[in-house]
Amino acid sequence: MTRSVILSDLDGYQRHELLSSDDVETLRPVEARYAIGLTEFLANRIDPADEVDPIARMFIPDLRELDRRETELNDPIGDEQHTPVKGVVHRYPNRVLLKPVGVCPVYCRFCFRREMVGPENGGNLSSSELETALGYVRAHPEVKEVILTGGDPFMLSAKRAKSLTQKIAEIPHVKVIRWHTRMPVADPGRITQDFVEALRCEGVTVYVSVHINHARELSEETAQALARMADAGLPLLSQTVLLRGVNDSADVLAALFGALIENRVRPYYLHHPDLAPGTGHFQVSVDEGQAIYSALRDRLSGIAVPQYVIDIPGGVSKANAARSDVEGKAGDLSLRGRDGRAHPYKP
Repeated sequence: MTRSVILSDLDGYQRHELLSSDDVETLRPVEARYAIGLTEFLANRIDPADEVDPIARMFIPDLRELDRRETELNDPIGDEQHTPVKGVVHRYPNRVLLKPVGVCPVYCRFCFRREMVGPENGGNLSSSELETALGYVRAHPEVKEVILTGGDPFMLSAKRAKSLTQKIAEIPHVKVIRWHTRMPVADPGRITQDFVEALRCEGVTVYVSVHINHARELSEETAQALARMADAGLPLLSQTVLLRGVNDSADVLAALFGALIENRVRPYYLHHPDLAPGTGHFQVSVDEGQAIYSALRDRLSGIAVPQYVIDIPGGVSKANAARSDVEGKAGDLSLRGRDGRAHPYKP
């Protein structure tokens, strides 16, 4: 398995010429507060001459991360209050999150779990803790789907990924396993054929959901990693976060979602940014997000349009954030068309 070097501190960013010495000293308080990490693979895709490079904006620390708004929460989607045992989040009746690892190959500056992940947070499950987590799933027959997240579960070796897949597949009532990962973007060389085979198992359907926010992240190597998974019969989904200064444009998102469809990845969710600490500079308003999403729906085919959602703080559920195209009352309705006009509809 090939692995790229991980730049795990500001000095590494400076050595890679992503930050100046003055930048490093200015950003030391950010380094002390939040995990920092960027693979050499992604670092090499940053254009230092581009002042608005989207990859740089997502991964290079920013002093504004120390600005915390009153509305921002340490646990914006309520993982903690829905955690019955370590590593398990049971928010919805028929599915659970399982977090086997608490580290990532990269640390996004907008991460909604930034208070929980990183090498200093000790989030990796021990063998006994993992068995307890799986025991919880076994004891809850209403759980049909296990969503592997973290951290990034693709940090597991092929051997450990295979073992975990098999253990979950042995639980009779679990029918679907979904892996959530940034690895195809961050370090696609890790997704070898052996690793892909480790994700497959008889008796359970396995999906892979890839976190990707901009077409610049869709490198040739990333496309090859996606192809290895698709060729092996793994259905691929994507998750994208709407971020100011990165992808808050219908043109940018249309380019991303169109490219994903071409690479056999079905856009699944467009997330309104969560209210995580120090992420205010990434926030867009709901009105802005709705306008962007409406424009997307008018220019992409249905298979390329994800659901636009907002996670309700506290972990209640996701809320559909899209504007309705239906107005009026029964018998006197109007439907908004892609021409922007309201058309009478009397069923």
